Amino acid sequence: MKRREILKQGGLALIAFALPFPFPAFAKYNSMTDKKKFEVIIIGGSYAGLSAGMALGRSMRKVLIIDAGKPCNIQTPHSHNFLTQDGKTPKEISTIAKHQVEKYKTIKFYQARAIKGVKTANGFEITTNTNEIFTAKKLIFATGIKDFMPDIKGFSECWGISVIHCPYCHGYEFRKKATGIFADGERGFHLASLVNNLSENVTLLTNSTADFNEEQIAKLKKHNIEIIENHIAEIEHKDVNIKQVIFSDGTKKSFDALYASLPFTQHSEIPVSLGCELTEHGYIKVSPFQETNISGVFACGDNTNMLRSVANAVYSGNLTGAVVNGKLVEETF
Repeated sequence: MKRREILKQGGLALIAFALPFPFPAFAKYNSMTDKKKFEVIIIGGSYAGLSAGMALGRSMRKVLIIDAGKPCNIQTPHSHNFLTQDGKTPKEISTIAKHQVEKYKTIKFYQARAIKGVKTANGFEITTNTNEIFTAKKLIFATGIKDFMPDIKGFSECWGISVIHCPYCHGYEFRKKATGIFADGERGFHLASLVNNLSENVTLLTNSTADFNEEQIAKLKKHNIEIIENHIAEIEHKDVNIKQVIFSDGTKKSFDALYASLPFTQHSEIPVSLGCELTEHGYIKVSPFQETNISGVFACGDNTNMLRSVANAVYSGNLTGAVVNGKLVEETF
């Protein structure tokens, strides 16, 4: 019997004999290929990424979440201002979240760092530091931002514990305590106004000549907020709990907490390499529906706005997942 006749008569069983390798190998080859093809790749598996993944998983979308396992709040002992989870450790919250997302069988996880992204004819191609290449129709960046620590002894050790970034996340725990604010200009003034409601003992540490206008200075004086312009040399602490700030001229001042507004960069360089625009402050520019200027690329969480909280990350991730599912529906329905 000729090969063409065998193919016409035999179905899958005879096709297996007609091919140059047995059918089981063919099935395995397809399976291996399918494992690297997804509808959506989410880069970043913390709160925003997991929230986006859950929304997509509940819509039966084939999703890969790539995460290196190094969240920016790894040193933070407790997470606050997130309803139902107030006071839990960040690890507790993310562990619960991942276990819940894992129940949706169309969601897969891969522990690695995404290092390269390329636009293709059918979507996108992501390469990891383990030299794996995955493809997807849509990308979601939930990669967060990377803070630049100042060259001050003891600063990085206390970051997220007693040197903190957000009154809404940490302020209540340091209420009525001696509080410093390591910031200047508009950001320093804004933080001082928020913290003033939590403590009557607030000091602005500008680390150089202060940059406040006359109106701001008048308001700071009205609320008895001292301004210290000396350079900070060291954060003296015990078990990462701040005790005092030591200035370059040898003077010292005791604090229980120090808020810090730090410069940052995007944690992942891939969005910019794909052409995503940044805002003037360095966040990924997104629409109200978390869309970047690059079609098919979305972003959510800390990399898109200054509201660095678990609650906001979960919200923006959930919205992004729903929007991306909607886009996929539009393309296939």
